Amino acid sequence: MKALWDRSDFVLLRTLFLSTSLRNQYKYCKDRRKRKKIRGAIVGMALLYAMLIGYSFATCIGYGLAGLIDAVPVTCALTICSLAFIMAFFRSNGYLFNFKEYDMLMSLPFEPGKVAACRFLFLYGRLLPWFLSIVLASMVGYGMYAKPSVLVYPLWILLSLLLPVIPMLAAAFLGFLITRASVGFKKKNLIQTILTFAFVFFCFTIRFFLEMLFKDEQVGETMENFSNAMSGAAQFYPPAGWFADVILRYNWLELLLLAGTSILLFALVFAFVGKSYRQINSAMKSHAKARHAGLEVGRQRSVVAAVAYKEWRRMSGSTTYMVNCGIGLLLAVVIGILSCIIGFDKIVALVTNNAPFDPAILYPAIPLICYFVVGMLATTACSPSLEGKNYWIVQSLPIETKVLYQGKMLFNLCLTVPFMLFAILCICVSARVPLVDTLLYLVLGAVLCAFSTAWGCVCGIRHMRLDWENEVEVIKQGAATAIYLLPNMFAVMGLTVLVVFLGTKMDHRLLALAQVLVVLLLALLSYHRVLVLTAKPESQKKKRS
Repeated sequence: MKALWDRSDFVLLRTLFLSTSLRNQYKYCKDRRKRKKIRGAIVGMALLYAMLIGYSFATCIGYGLAGLIDAVPVTCALTICSLAFIMAFFRSNGYLFNFKEYDMLMSLPFEPGKVAACRFLFLYGRLLPWFLSIVLASMVGYGMYAKPSVLVYPLWILLSLLLPVIPMLAAAFLGFLITRASVGFKKKNLIQTILTFAFVFFCFTIRFFLEMLFKDEQVGETMENFSNAMSGAAQFYPPAGWFADVILRYNWLELLLLAGTSILLFALVFAFVGKSYRQINSAMKSHAKARHAGLEVGRQRSVVAAVAYKEWRRMSGSTTYMVNCGIGLLLAVVIGILSCIIGFDKIVALVTNNAPFDPAILYPAIPLICYFVVGMLATTACSPSLEGKNYWIVQSLPIETKVLYQGKMLFNLCLTVPFMLFAILCICVSARVPLVDTLLYLVLGAVLCAFSTAWGCVCGIRHMRLDWENEVEVIKQGAATAIYLLPNMFAVMGLTVLVVFLGTKMDHRLLALAQVLVVLLLALLSYHRVLVLTAKPESQKKKRS
């Protein structure tokens, strides 16, 4: 019987980490601009980890002050497992299947199952800092109030390294099933994307079903009720309960159970995946051939429209790209439909736990609420970097650079504006917003999409990364995506509160008009910045010629 893991597999895993390590790139890179970008990426990630640590530590302090510190272990376990499943599910396609270095790895003397296992462990290592940020903060907060034995701390760290394995294996296996089901179709990437969206929609709806199933009319939003809910959730997911029992009651049997289950599931999953791993990746890289080929007159488009159509083909050909940029659009449709079915007033009452206030004060914030999901990630923030090694082909085309980015911006507008207007219109109809106000909100929604498009393009050009090996590194982990996403998200949250406050002091129509003018000015400034950034390569081309 072959060993589950040997020394050569560690060599492959170590090589994967070294080839993508920012520290390793910074150590051997001589380009000052690239070293500056690497330093910025490290600082940005450190800030994100610091924010996550601060939030987790503040949560533990809240539990401690409420006298519920024993609920911290199970809460920490469930948080890590939920985060691990979500992050692994949306990354499994880019890390396990259809990745660029597939041909090189499969030419090495490794079994397909071992390659898949190494790719999984590589994904685990990339996500580990996120988990450790929660683990260490929760452990320190728990230690401040519970004063546990010294043995608890190494146990906490050891078990926290095992906790993400089971949900990540579940996410990877689910991604494998979705990919396996889609490879038999001609439009395999489209089918894979549809199946992924269907699963996301199922998870979104099952959450509300569980809330209605376990809802108690006397339950309030208190720390005690939340801790009881966490304890109840641990009964449905045993590994979280095992973790809490080991920390609180030193149950060594459940420690062995958690470790043994993780190792056994790891071996079973990749023994099964390895049998068809090569066939799936080969099918994902293949392209369907038409039975009847013939010549026909091509459809004429303007250059900008042709670039926009090319962006659509690029997006529809990548499940990772479409899922991450389209999840916000799906949420906008869900919010719009739910508002029409349930009613805006009932949704507000559900979210605010029947707080005594008039839902009409939220009307000025409707476009910002929709923009929070629609503008979650603009395609223009990552599409410049997605050119990758083909960037020189794009630059050699006999068209101006600004035209290329105008086409990319046109595609993002065509993609986001219809969903934005649909969500705003549904909410306004459900809330019975006056017609004039509704028209102003629709205009504001379109202008917000224009700002999102232009600002995303500025981030994408300024922080372009072309030396990636996995598109997940650009779409989910790129500097351009982070710089676009975080300020945009926090600014929208702050503006929502500000607009709701101002709505109680001034006329809603005047407030909406003021928002339109301010956002339009920001969109024009961002678009001007795009033109300035795209003019630099043109001037360099003229100097060289």
